[in-house]
Order: sequence, then structure tokens, then C-alpha cells
Amino acid sequence: MTRFAKVIVDVPSKQTNRPFDYMIPAEMDPWIEVGSRVGVPFGPRTVQGFVVGFTSESEVNLTRMKSIKELLDLVPPLSPDLVELGAWMSRKYVCHDIAALQSMIPTALKGKVERVLHVSETYGDEELLWLPEEQRVLDTVDRQGPMKLEQVTTMFPEHEKIIKRLLKQGFLIETQSIKDRVAKKKVKVVFITIQEDQADEVLTSFPAKARRQKEALEFLMQTWQPMLMTELLAELHTTSSTIKGLEDKGYVEIREMEVFRDPYADRRFKKSVAMELTEEQQHVYDALEGALNTREHNVFLLHGVTGSGKTEVYLQSIQHCISQGREAIVLVPEISLTPQMVERFKSRFGSMVAVLHSRLSNGERYDEWRKIRERKVKVAIGARSAIFAPFEDIGLVIIDEEHETSYKQEESPKYHARDVAVKRAAQQGAVVVLGSATPALESYLAAVTNQPLAGSEDGAALKLLSMPTRVGGRSLPKVHVVDLREELKNGNRSMFSRDLYQAIEDRLAKKEQMVLLLNRRGYSTFVMCRTCGYVAQCPECDIALTYHQKSDHLRCHYCGHAEKAPKTCPSCQSEHIRYFGTGTQRVEEELAKLFPGIRVIRMDVDTTTEKGSHEKLLGQFRDRQADVLLGTQMVAKGLDFPYVTLVGVITADSALNIPDFRAAERTFQLLTQVAGRAGRHHLPGEVYIQTYTPEHYSIGHASEHRYKPFAEEELEHRRKRGYPPYCKLILITFSHEQLPMLVRMSENFATRLKEEAQTRGWIHMLHQAADDAIELLGPVASPIPRIKNRYRFQCMLKYRGNVDAVELVRAVSAEFDEHVRSDQLTISVDVDPQMLM
Repeated sequence: MTRFAKVIVDVPSKQTNRPFDYMIPAEMDPWIEVGSRVGVPFGPRTVQGFVVGFTSESEVNLTRMKSIKELLDLVPPLSPDLVELGAWMSRKYVCHDIAALQSMIPTALKGKVERVLHVSETYGDEELLWLPEEQRVLDTVDRQGPMKLEQVTTMFPEHEKIIKRLLKQGFLIETQSIKDRVAKKKVKVVFITIQEDQADEVLTSFPAKARRQKEALEFLMQTWQPMLMTELLAELHTTSSTIKGLEDKGYVEIREMEVFRDPYADRRFKKSVAMELTEEQQHVYDALEGALNTREHNVFLLHGVTGSGKTEVYLQSIQHCISQGREAIVLVPEISLTPQMVERFKSRFGSMVAVLHSRLSNGERYDEWRKIRERKVKVAIGARSAIFAPFEDIGLVIIDEEHETSYKQEESPKYHARDVAVKRAAQQGAVVVLGSATPALESYLAAVTNQPLAGSEDGAALKLLSMPTRVGGRSLPKVHVVDLREELKNGNRSMFSRDLYQAIEDRLAKKEQMVLLLNRRGYSTFVMCRTCGYVAQCPECDIALTYHQKSDHLRCHYCGHAEKAPKTCPSCQSEHIRYFGTGTQRVEEELAKLFPGIRVIRMDVDTTTEKGSHEKLLGQFRDRQADVLLGTQMVAKGLDFPYVTLVGVITADSALNIPDFRAAERTFQLLTQVAGRAGRHHLPGEVYIQTYTPEHYSIGHASEHRYKPFAEEELEHRRKRGYPPYCKLILITFSHEQLPMLVRMSENFATRLKEEAQTRGWIHMLHQAADDAIELLGPVASPIPRIKNRYRFQCMLKYRGNVDAVELVRAVSAEFDEHVRSDQLTISVDVDPQMLM
């Protein structure tokens, strides 16, 4: 029976957001499966697409139906369950199908179209008179071809019209094909081709002038094993022509062989063994082992204080999962994916672990992904996109620090890895473990009420597991809250309170280490003229520029705009330009002034951009080459250093003052997490939190390590105000270059949403006692009203019950598709948003 492939093409628009039918060439038919990546003709070009199904009947006229042009992989990069997951993501997060599917594969496979020229078969047969320049172009392509179009135009930059004419006349033919962005890595390997009993005879046959060749062959004869060409040349301090000479004589063979790039090839991991579990750890492990043995979908929230030994429970649960012949995925926040974390997994499971994170090159990420697909590993550890690791028999998914906002992707598709993990685990009958010392309130409420997660309605009910004490009976660090208002009253204008200053002095004397947290980078938060009040702002975004002292530049952290710092006010020419706020560079400078000789390692986005810098800086701190680790959020999580006895939070209020209903929760989480870096081993820890609002409940509860009282108080605030987890949110952001057009369109969109909601019979006020309720807030200007010269407005949908608000937004968005195409209006939909800026 003839079958046609249903293909989602890589053309992200509403008109193309559906499968297109293509004929399958007979020679490809045995190889094409659901999840296959193909090159297909689409209009005048060739595009990449994914096969999502098959049909034996098509509405397309067979005479007009096009055929698949090329099969890009013999093994499909997506399994049928990932294709199904992509369709679910498209519906849930209001994104194009192709965006969901593309998010699951490595960047290396997001193919680019290559235009290739070759001469027609009739060239040379016809008795035609060619112009000299035409002859040169055709002869070059005939001799070297097929050639990339860019190669030809580069070689003949002044013959563009001639090339176009030859294409039009059919003497040059252009074809398009999809090429991956990264090639498989190949190395040259040298093999000896003679027998051992021929060795003496061959060596005596070398003339005196071939001394180097003889030395190379003698070296290979020491082991009679193949050897990498690069290693052989380095060992003998010779050139490749020497080895090529041996090949010409028939004594060796040089073969190109494919190898996997290994980002950890130069690291040796000391083998570790399972540790004896505490009573609390054993209780948790028993629950996870029992769930794994049922081979049914289960979801657990593991609430364990910092230092309670969650990682050891993860490791032993993974071991049990592997012993069942199944696979495990471990998600950690990008900033927690430290070399220390990787080492714990590599030292336990060795080469069975693949690591996926943004600090790897595209080639390294591609090869780690291929190890998973080719069943060479059993465990994948990585940031949010590792949830798409192409395993086929997943038994366990662990999400460490499950409360972290970095699990939510801020670009389309705007998925939350936690919800995707629960969906994927449900597909495969796998166990999900959400671990945190400070769980997200949505997770905590679902666990204590034994409900599914709000974003994962088809998942299993969440079960709560607790580990309330540290391993070894170590106490949690003592926390001191310092009122900076009192410091100012007493004449202390330094960024360090007197108590924190004395604590730093004490640790320096004892040769112990410290972690200092400041939740921003740069030198100062903004630059202002004290004469006229001018504040330096980004010319393309409505946001103040941040001063970076090292480069003496002002920089926008949204669009990247940079400019030289002014010496006088651009508005009134006053010389009274001052720098306000405190950044990590400034804290580093102040430490050097107050404590001469202090050794500081600063970790923020500016110091960790180079590959390997993250690992290098943490390695230096672990080796005690520094007294202080100073940084932004990346020093708050996942670090475990035995000599850190002091943690200082320079100012705890910065996160509290963000216009976001989660501000108190994020402040509590950050303070609790960073406090947990102190006193994790044999030395007791101490924490100083500096704040202008010591009476705030999030700071008070964090200082006493009280999660449950904080959660109860914050949940009550959320319940009264109608915020998650007591309702769900959809944030709709509109942007346009012209403000009047933006205002009109956003208001029209909001009006249509209200009309559609009324048509469907949904009550419009959330505070009313109805089960099904929906409320629309806005449109209003976004908290940052302009980015990259585009104005921004937003609407917020709050809803509960059986209200299909996602479908409502999808339907209304479709009505505005014409404006998106013709008026350059942008509509961005964020389901379950984590950031409201």
C-alpha cells in the first residue's frame, strides 16, 4: 500500500503550523520513520522537516504532491514519544509545532540550507561559443564541482551577472540540500600493516636518509597497536610527511576514524562507592526504590534541608534504576551544574554518564547527545533541555533545586522543564523526584494536599518526602540579621556592617573561607547627575545603564548596548556625575581597600563568559587559593567547600523590590540556599544577612531556617490576592515600534478575549465563589516598557477551574494573525510565567 509522510516543515508561521503530505521515494521507504529528519521542497526552496506520521490517503492531488528530497539521518533523532511530547508542548505553550520539535535536538542538527552549483550534462557536448569569463566559470565548476554558491561568487566576485545568466540558461544548475551545522569529528589513526616476523627484514631495508621513517616504525613496533597520528607526531617530534612516506612503502595505513568529542577527556574521576545512608535518607530511598519496582508513574517532592544528603539518595536511586536496565535523567539549574556536581556523578557511574550544558561547544553537546541516542550511556545530567535526552526506557527523572526559575524557558517554546518532565515520565511509566530545600509553593501545596502539579494535570498526585536534618547531625548555620538603617544612624556608610567586617577579619585570621553574595553584576547599578537628576539610560530600552569599571563603560543588560562612561553630565554639563548602588566589581574593590592582601575570586556573568572559566575559578577556590568567593546567584547553589564558615549577603532587599508577586518567595529561597553554603563539614558556619527591611517575614523566616511557617504565611497572601497556586496565569505581551498602533491592537485583543470568555459562559471575577472563573488584567505598559526600540504592553489572564484559557488565547491570537504579518505586531504568549517583567 502506498503511504505518504506527514511532515512538519521548518517554516515557523501560523499558515504552515500543520503537517504537509509528501511522497516517499521507494528507496527511502524502509528508512523513514516517525521522528525522521528530512529535506523537502517547500515553494522554491528546500527546507528541513520532521516526519510526524503517515497516511495512505491524502487530500493533495497526486500530480501536484512533491516528494521527500533527502533523508538527513539513518537513525531518527526523535523517537515517537518525543514527537507526541512536541505536539503536547505546542498545545500547552501556544507555540508552533516546529519550535517544540526543534527544542528537542542539539544545535548541530538544526540544519542550514546549502546552495550548490554544478554544470549541466549538456555542457561540453554543444558547439557553443563562450565568452572567456563564461568559460572560466563553467570550467572551474566542472573541474571542482559541485561547488557551494558562496565559493563560486567569492572566486568570481565581478561575474555575478554572468553566473545568474548561466543559471537562467540552464548551463549552471543549482540544487539545495540541508547540511548540519557541526560535522562528526574524525581523527587520523596509524595502523601497522606488516607482520611481526617481518620486522627485522623491513628495518634493515631502510636507507640511511630515511632515518626518521625507521624511528617512527620502530616506535610503532614497540606495541604493534594503532596510534593517533597527532600523538605519534608529538611523541617523535616529526611531521606527517614522515608517516605518509611509510604508507607509500606499504608498511602502515592511515585511516580516518570517527571519534566522540569528550569535554572531560583530560579529567580523571576517582571511583566512589555508595555511602551508608542515615535513617532519613534510607526512608526516602526505600520509597523511591518501591516506586521504581512497580514500574509505574509516580511523582515525589523531596523536601530536604541544605546538607541533608539529597545527592547521595539520588545516586543510589539511579543505581537501582540502572540495575533494572532502565535509564535516568538528572536536571540541575545551569548555575548549579558545577564541575563539583559533574564529578559526583562521573565518579560513581563513570562512562555511563553524558553531560549536557551550555558551556560545552556545539560539537561536544552533539556528541554527548549521540552517546545517549546510541545507547552508550545510561544517565544524562544537564540543564532544562536535557529532559529531551533521546532515551527510550526512562525509569527515573530527578529535578534538583526544582524551585529554580531557570527551568522555565523564556523564548519560544516557553516550556517549564518540571511540567515537561512529569509528562514525559507519564509516557514511559517513570518516577519523578523534585528535590529542594525551598520547594516552589506550587509544588509544596500540591504535595501537602496530595494533588497533581498545577501545570501537569495528567501527572500522578505529588507525594511528600522529608529530610529535615543535616547528615552527621551537623547543625544549620547561625544566621544574624543586620539592620542597615541602624548602621547608617551610627555613621557607618560602608557596604559592610560592623558585624560582617569583624566576621571577615576573624575568618582571615583563622585562614577559613567565605562566600559573599550580591545579586547583581557590574560596578554600580546606575549613573546619575546630582545637579540635574539625569540618569544614563539605554537609547533603545527604557532601562538604566549599568556601569562596568574595568572597561569604564555603561552597558544595557537587555540589548547589549554599550557606551563610554561620561565625565560630565550629557544634559547639563555638570561634573557632578555619581555612581549609585553596589555591584560585584565595587564590592571587590572595597574588600581590597579594607582588608589589604585579601584574595578574592569574583564570579558573575562578566567573569565566567570564557569556556572553562567557571570550572577554573571554583577549582582555585577549592584549592584554597582565595579567601573569598564573591558573586551573584551562581555562588548561592550547588557548592560544597569544607572550609567555608562564613556567608555574607551584602543586601538582601534587591530581590524584594522587584514588581513580581513571587518576590518574597524568591528572596526566602535565595537567602536559605546561600546560607546553606556555610558549615557543611567539620567547621561550624555563620551567616550575616544585611537588610534595610529586617522585619519582612521572608527575611525573618529565612534567618530561622523555617520553611513551613514561611510557606503558610506566603500562601495565605497568595490566596487572598488570587495568585498561583490558587489560580493559573497566562501573560500576553505585545510589542510594536509605534506606540499608538500598539495601544490600539492590545486593547482590541483584550476586548476580543472578554467577548470570547462571555460567549463560553465563564465568570469574569476570580474573587467570586464560582468553580470556573477568569479575570483579565490590562492591557498596561510592561514593567520595562521599551526594549530594542520596540514598545511593550501586556495583559494578564488569571483563571481557575475548567477554564481552557490556553485555547481561548490561541483562538483570539489566530484572529490577529494578519496584523502580526502585515503590521509587524508581535504577540508573545507565556503560559504559567515565572517572570512578569
